[in-house]
Amino acid sequence: MNFRFGHTSIRVFDLEKSLEFYVDTLGMKETRRKDYPGDFCLVFLEDANKTCEVELTYNYDPKKPYEIGNGFAHLAFYVENLEEAHKELAKKGYEVTDFYGLKGNKPNYFFVTDPDGYDIEIIREK
Repeated sequence: MNFRFGHTSIRVFDLEKSLEFYVDTLGMKETRRKDYPGDFCLVFLEDANKTCEVELTYNYDPKKPYEIGNGFAHLAFYVENLEEAHKELAKKGYEVTDFYGLKGNKPNYFFVTDPDGYDIEIIREK
């Protein structure tokens, strides 16, 4: 039996802000949308290589932002020019960390916080 990864789903408080981040800033593409008016809307996004899919789940009229569970770590994306991505994300007003590297390695990643507070790791493409 073969299993193939399907997608990651995250709940978002403001769908438009989330789409601005994932589509306009990270370059993902909306592939489909399932809207259940008055209840919820599912927006599926894929990366440029069609290897990663994120489902944004928007529940209509949320009362407050979601709490991110303490078991969740982060989503990760690869980028060719790490320094340029860092500069661009900071310029757009997103919270970005310093550059990090695993012990004994030079820095090759950083984190940015999406509009809902999810940590997104940005990694230098090898």
